[in-house]
Amino acid sequence: MMNSTGLSGLLLLLLLLLFNNGESQAIIKTLPGYSGTLPFKLETGYIGVGENEEVQLFYYFFESEGNPEMDPLLLWMSCGPGCSGLFSIAYDIGPFTFDVENFDGSLPSIILNPHSWTKVANIIFIDEPVGTGFSYANTLQGYNSSDIKSAKDIFTFLRKWLLNHPMFIKHRLYIAGESYGGKLVPMVAMEIVRGNEAGLQPQMFLQGYIIGNGLTDPNIDFNARIPYAHRMALISDEYFEFAKISCAGKYHNHDPNNQQCTYALQRIKKCLSRINEVQILDPSCANMAPKPNDFGWDQTFLKDNSVDHLVLPSAKQECQIQDLVVSDEWANDQTVQEALYIRKGTISRWTTCNKGISYEYNVESTLEYHKILIKKGYRALIFNGDHDMAAPYMGPLEWIPTLNLTIDDDWRPWLVNGQVAGYTEKYMKNDFDLTFATIKGAGHTASSYKPKECLAMLDRWLSRRPL
Repeated sequence: MMNSTGLSGLLLLLLLLLFNNGESQAIIKTLPGYSGTLPFKLETGYIGVGENEEVQLFYYFFESEGNPEMDPLLLWMSCGPGCSGLFSIAYDIGPFTFDVENFDGSLPSIILNPHSWTKVANIIFIDEPVGTGFSYANTLQGYNSSDIKSAKDIFTFLRKWLLNHPMFIKHRLYIAGESYGGKLVPMVAMEIVRGNEAGLQPQMFLQGYIIGNGLTDPNIDFNARIPYAHRMALISDEYFEFAKISCAGKYHNHDPNNQQCTYALQRIKKCLSRINEVQILDPSCANMAPKPNDFGWDQTFLKDNSVDHLVLPSAKQECQIQDLVVSDEWANDQTVQEALYIRKGTISRWTTCNKGISYEYNVESTLEYHKILIKKGYRALIFNGDHDMAAPYMGPLEWIPTLNLTIDDDWRPWLVNGQVAGYTEKYMKNDFDLTFATIKGAGHTASSYKPKECLAMLDRWLSRRPL
């Protein structure tokens, strides 16, 4: 008689045979722009989701450069919606980036990131939703997506990916993302919880989730922009107090018939019109970059305002727009697409962030997801660059207390190499713990500004050590 272990293995094999149609994966040992063999293990591939697998989601998988057999598995979702996983790889937490400084219009050179999160974790970067990066659909209808559909598609993707990579099924699993991707993080985590409770195979070893400068509830996160601007001395006490009284503290989606509130916000808007929202210390990049319309900067003021609400980080060069030009040149190069095993004819032109995706924003707040995950005992790391005005750190500091947690470690500085890297506070409830951290001096996508500090933060948190 076959034991339970044997039955489980047979079931996984049958599921693998059932679900691997239309999927592909390849080990990438060299990349155009890098001389020699890559010093990390990279795999790319497609996994089909949706009815008849009409949606083909593209991914990049990097094995940990530390101990891949023991290190956890992270599924990472980029900003957007519509920003490629390559964006997070090259400009944020991945093992390589591009030599922007010496870019001359030819094929960009690749340089290594010594502070990649792949130093301590296996990471899957996914091009989602469909229409992002190299992901595509076989039908026009397949290109329609939404918050709810994205979460379900990503869950299906991960389930199939694990079936194709059974050696990672028992790894500690964390769902992670930043900016708008942070909104999907608890939604995908909930899909995993429901799947595990329903007995779906494989059972995923979910441990918790990670959100960086993420969106949770626009009525909280976006509303925090005006108080943040005041706290950072970008607007005067007089302007702030007038707006606070006139708008009754409600700046996001304010009543357009409230003339006093409108006037107060117009004065504030003028003060902030030359500020780079994603890193207030960086130069203003007005009218120079893509402007994804999901991050609601216009709703903080008026519908016709022209203030950038850029979701992308600004770059190490002035305005960092050059960075995005470099990734566009690299990813659209025919030799690069051949090296990544991109299916020919599936996309017309690759873009860092696709503003033209068909996407429905049908989940406004994810607070209820957080509350359910708390009750079930999953861990959480919430971090924010403290110079980001697009998704300011004051947002989480407002919504975290609504979770009815107990402070376990009071607000204090956390250090890297003896220097203050930011401030942190830890909360507890039964088996659940939530760590909140600021990254001092960082903007949106904090690792692009403070890579060493962010890697130290991740390593400590994954190892269950205090920041």
